[in-house]
Amino acid sequence: MKLYRDEAVVLRTHKLGEADRIITLLTREHGQVRAVAKGVRRTTSKFGARLEPFGIVDVQLHLGRGLDTITQVDTLAPYGRAICADYSLYTTATAMVETAGRLTEIEREPAPQQYLLLVGALHALATRRHAASLVLDSYLLRALAVAGWAPSCYDCAQCGAEGPHRAFNPALGGALCDSCRVPGSAAPDRETVALLGALLSGDWAAADASDPRRRKEASGLVAAYLQWHLERQLRSLRMVERA
Repeated sequence: MKLYRDEAVVLRTHKLGEADRIITLLTREHGQVRAVAKGVRRTTSKFGARLEPFGIVDVQLHLGRGLDTITQVDTLAPYGRAICADYSLYTTATAMVETAGRLTEIEREPAPQQYLLLVGALHALATRRHAASLVLDSYLLRALAVAGWAPSCYDCAQCGAEGPHRAFNPALGGALCDSCRVPGSAAPDRETVALLGALLSGDWAAADASDPRRRKEASGLVAAYLQWHLERQLRSLRMVERA
């Protein structure tokens, strides 16, 4: 039997037949994996409750031609319990796992950085370490950076002129100087651009102290930047409940 074991985040689940589910996992060493969990919808299932979205699990799988088969599951961090109890946290986490799924769409392509980034973001949500909107925007910016699309939040993304600059354009890589600015570029407040930089670098002292108006403006820029580089809209991002 071709068995393997890995840590994983449960991204989403789908019903299969009368008692089974298809589980989409982002694993630490094997990238994104889709597997069948047989009988988990029965009340007698030994590990059905362990395979809910947002949970961190230690999972053993049997390699299959199309879908793998989950044979054993142990819970490492039941973040789903705290997250699903709060609608704002739930919608935020849903946007995170959808983003992770899109950024790791090539199945079995190792993505350890994306895995660790998502685990850290879910932990911050479940423990309410920071405002949910800040955790989400920081995660989105960092996930894009790991994928090779880090935005410039200070120097000009086109010519490298030292910032800060007032213009921001998702299609051109972020901040733009007056010479490189093109029609249609946003003109966010300088505090907003500074907040983007803090979220990208992990400066939580500055992010936590930011003004609510700047957070809202930053969220709009992050959403535009994300959807430009993914070349599609995230369905869950429109449902995020922001305070």
